[in-house]
Amino acid sequence: MTGKNTSSGNNVAFNRKARHEYAIEEEFEAGIVLTGTEVKSLRAGKVNINDAYAGTKEEAIWLFNVHISEYESGNRFNHEPKRPRKLLLHKKQINKIIGRLKVKGVTLVPLALYFNSRGLAKIKLGLGTGKKSYEKRETIKKRDWQRDKSRIMRSKNG
Repeated sequence: MTGKNTSSGNNVAFNRKARHEYAIEEEFEAGIVLTGTEVKSLRAGKVNINDAYAGTKEEAIWLFNVHISEYESGNRFNHEPKRPRKLLLHKKQINKIIGRLKVKGVTLVPLALYFNSRGLAKIKLGLGTGKKSYEKRETIKKRDWQRDKSRIMRSKNG
């Protein structure tokens, strides 16, 4: 994940492609409904959110295609790795997100998965639109120029 990290807890997974593929306009923090073995796998860092997306189902926001590996010590109560997971948000936030998702081209993308200071699993979601290929190239040019500029300034000062 690029940019500032606003989570104060233990980072588990990042979606590095999200900010490259989408122009993120607004961010939300949501809780996730998990089972015990899923939490243990998360604490072990066995999760992948690169292909994940969030959407609406039954007047709620759900997280789809997140791969949380099965817990090695789990027995018959182990979880299904790619099951849909319900997200916990305030009703006002849910209504706002549902309204924005009705607009063509707007997507709800997971940006980061982490544990907050109280030890609860949270996911940072970004509401954004897909970038065109020329916008992606422009972003890469700006990032390269900032890197070169800081390198030049460091060599002149040091």
